Parts: sequence; structure tokens; C-alpha cells
Amino acid sequence: MTAQNSGTPDYLQDVQHVARCLLDHPGPIVVLAHENPDGDALGSVLGLTRALRSLGKTVVAALDVPRYLTFLPQPGELIDNLEQWPADALLAVLDVDNNDFPRVAGADVTGFSGPVVNIDHHGTNTRKATAGVVDPTKPAAAMMVADVVDALGVAWTEDIATPLMLGMLTDTGNFTFDSVTPDTFLTAARLRGYGARMGWLTDNLRQHSRSYYLLLREVLGTLEFRHDGQVILARVDQAMLERASASWEDVESYVSLLRSAEGSRLAVMIKDYGERVKFSLRSRGGLSAQNIAVALGGGGHVPAAGATVNEPYAVARPLLDQAIAAELDRVPQTIPA
Repeated sequence: MTAQNSGTPDYLQDVQHVARCLLDHPGPIVVLAHENPDGDALGSVLGLTRALRSLGKTVVAALDVPRYLTFLPQPGELIDNLEQWPADALLAVLDVDNNDFPRVAGADVTGFSGPVVNIDHHGTNTRKATAGVVDPTKPAAAMMVADVVDALGVAWTEDIATPLMLGMLTDTGNFTFDSVTPDTFLTAARLRGYGARMGWLTDNLRQHSRSYYLLLREVLGTLEFRHDGQVILARVDQAMLERASASWEDVESYVSLLRSAEGSRLAVMIKDYGERVKFSLRSRGGLSAQNIAVALGGGGHVPAAGATVNEPYAVARPLLDQAIAAELDRVPQTIPA
């Protein structure tokens, strides 16, 4: 199954437009994603970068790879940060709205005036790129990148398919989230058919460092169950990291662990940086993590979203509580008869 016989006419047209912009651009292509990149961001960047390079394109891909994903990129394939823009560059922004400047990482994009390609699946995307594929019904941006790769006419290889499978695995919870559609499985089947190393990816993703577990012990000591168990929260700060010899990267998957609490409808992992606080949110049962995040100045998807409040925890926490209460009022818990 390929992008040419799946999706709506508008979607297929957008895919073709993006592919044509990438193919026709004579200069270098800079590929970026969002801050604190996850598997979908990395997988999308690597998949598109490898596809474009196979066509002879000059590509600069800048992404600060978190430790738990360092098993995937090849040496020298990515740079951490682009210090100087190459002349006549096209910018490809993946898995984030290109106009959400604070979240686009890897380079300073505020002054960029060249053509922009945007491939994203966030409902808050403002759709202002030169060419864009934006579809919130896709559970992973990597699915859309796979369709663009098809439209580019690239010869598929295991090295292109594997990172895109990573994006699908991580953004669908190993194909367990309600966002998964029949098309999701069809795309995964395509990638698997092209040689995507699904078992290898899964095995690497399940490995955690010693510091991950030592920090988890600290974090579990902060657990709160609120609203009759509908909401579960935990917090981490720098002092906890130091006691566990851990880093902020070790925190990333904790919110999914919290979400597994029986009876919970919302899980919140609170990262207390001192003068600012970041909230990672996961929801179920009709609640929208996105609504809560937007109320706090952030964004994301209905079941998974996040927000950063540039205030100390003592100020940010009441704002979170208000946003949660408003969403619970919007979608009250249904008690079975």
C-alpha cells in the first residue's frame, strides 16, 4: 500500500506538493524537529534525511538525540545544532508547527526567510508553510514522512524504513493507543515489508539505565492521587536528579508509567526546573490533555500534550490545578450503574 492509493485527495495533493518542493529545490535542505525530541521526531528526521541523501541531495539534519535513542543514528549523520545557515537553504520542519518557534530546535529559525516544508500531525498547526502536509488524524508524523518518501520516488531500504517504524512505535504506544487506525497498520506493514527492524527497535527501547530506576524511586515518593484517583501526578526537580546521578532524559517515559494507574483519567509528570515548570500530560476516558496544555500555553494531541510555564512551581501548580478542574468539569466521570 502506498500514499498514491490511500488518504483523501487533499492529503495526497499535499504529499505531492511537499515532495515536489524537496525534489525541485537546488540548494541544501535543513531538516529540524522539536525540542526534547522523541522517537517520532528522530525517526521522521532520519527517515527523510536518508531518503533525500539517497537522491543526491545535500542535507543538514540538526537534532540533539536523547540518550535512550542514541542506538539509531549512524556516526556523523546528525549534528546537535546548526550554527550558521547554508546559502539558499530550504527548511524542512517535522513533527512540529514551523511557526511554533520556541519548540523548533536545532537552529535559530526566527530569521529564516527561505522556503519551508512542514510535515506535522498536531491539531494546533497553523498551516503557514510554503508546502505542508498536516493531518491530525495520523498518530505519528513518521506515517506522513513515509508517504512523502513514496512520492519522492526513493528506492526503499531497511535504513529508511527502520527509523520511520521507530516513529510509529513510540507515538502509538506500540500500536495500543486509540489514535491507531487501519491505515496505521497498513503503513507499518509497508515499512516492515521494506525491512524495518521492529524487534531490534523494541528491544532497544525497553532498556533503561541504572539512574532511570534510582530516579524513579525518588519520583514515586512524590506521587499524588487527586479527584478520587482520576488524576495522578508526580514531580521531579534538580535535587532528585543529583541524588540519583540522573539526567532530565531519564524522566521522559515516566508519564506513561503513571498513566497505567488503575482508574486514572489523567497523568501528569511535573518537571520543576526552578524558575520554570514543564508539564507532560497523558489522558483517557474522554479527557483532553490538549485542552489542559493549551490553557497553560502549550499544545499537543488530545491524549498526549505538554506545556511550559515560565514561573516557579509554587505559581505554576495552581494554574495546572485550575486547568485540570476545568477539563474535569467539561467531561465529568461516568460512574457505571
